[in-house]
Amino acid sequence: MTDAQGWRRLFGVLGPSTNTIVQPDFDDMRPPGVTNHYSRIFTPDSQAISNETFLAGTQKISDNVLAAVESVMTCSPDYLVMGMSAITFYGGIEGNAAFERKVQEASGVGVSTGAAATRAALEAYGVKRVAFLSPYFPAANDEVRRYYEECGFTVLRDIPLQCPSWTRIAQVPTATLRETLLALDGDDVEAIVQVGTNLSMVRLAAAAELFLAKPVIAINTATYWHALRANGISDRMRGFGRLLEEF
Repeated sequence: MTDAQGWRRLFGVLGPSTNTIVQPDFDDMRPPGVTNHYSRIFTPDSQAISNETFLAGTQKISDNVLAAVESVMTCSPDYLVMGMSAITFYGGIEGNAAFERKVQEASGVGVSTGAAATRAALEAYGVKRVAFLSPYFPAANDEVRRYYEECGFTVLRDIPLQCPSWTRIAQVPTATLRETLLALDGDDVEAIVQVGTNLSMVRLAAAAELFLAKPVIAINTATYWHALRANGISDRMRGFGRLLEEF
């Protein structure tokens, strides 16, 4: 017997309770026969005013992940998709692997994380010299940089937008994001990555690939692409950039 609407796959999606972007993004990229089932990681809307408060806030999210896993597994999903990115970068390659093991051991199914997904996307494009932007504070950007550099990429530039709270991340204007992309760009950069799942960039990244003439990878696009491909779903989706259209 198969699910009446999720006849190809049921995805359990884990995201902070403050996140308002990842759910509509993933639903927009959902092909027929795949359904997304959300479990909110309880997350107070912390005020981030320093490296220390930002890291403390993300630790609170990390502490609550397994409760969200337990909740979503009651609908028997085939696979989990991580809709929160910062903690998947912490601790470099081993930190990401440990996070994935923790989730997989608790759930009994596979998981796509933002860190592993953006790495796979960069490898699919065949690039090495990258820049990235985030809504984070510098200390968290240091963890993202560490992860990419351990994976063999050269990080040339990064910009932390230092959003003052979790919900304010979703309110960053498109004009600010476009200006940030332009500030990161240069002839030395082969690709630009956006991390932070509550930052709305899937459509801007797709457009930016045209006017910058290079890969621009939005983490929500990469994570959902990674989950689809990990489950043998090869549908090409238009409107979200080359990653979902070509790979």
